[in-house]
Amino acid sequence: MDIVTQLLITYFATVAFGIIFSIPKRALLIGGAIGMLAWGVFQGVLNLGTSYVFATGIASFAAAALSHITAKIIRIPVTALSIPGILPLVPGSRAYFTMLSFVEGDYLQGLEYGVETMLRAGAIAAGLVFALAIFSYGKGIGHRYEPNR
Repeated sequence: MDIVTQLLITYFATVAFGIIFSIPKRALLIGGAIGMLAWGVFQGVLNLGTSYVFATGIASFAAAALSHITAKIIRIPVTALSIPGILPLVPGSRAYFTMLSFVEGDYLQGLEYGVETMLRAGAIAAGLVFALAIFSYGKGIGHRYEPNR
């Protein structure tokens, strides 16, 4: 399947999940675009010859960073954009194949799938946290308003 078809399918799937998750209407199409761009980054980094885990982490960071920037511009919570943004990166099929391998008795293959699933889920979390750390810089305790005593 060519990349344009993948991006279009990803966009519509992300918007559909956004509807299911009750994303605000003004953020729905933007969240779909962020999810589509995250998938594009994921495929682009994969084409450079990297691992699935590294590509997932980079794409997750890109989605989270774009979500932070866009949420600040249109004044909505970041999670309304970051959840649809990372949705295409979630390793759901790997989790399914993990359980299927264990049910069928192929424990070694199940363990391999399970480790990859956990690493990719961790890469998503790391990308989100890294973007949050960058966009939260300077908002620490020392920069808060302190009332006069």
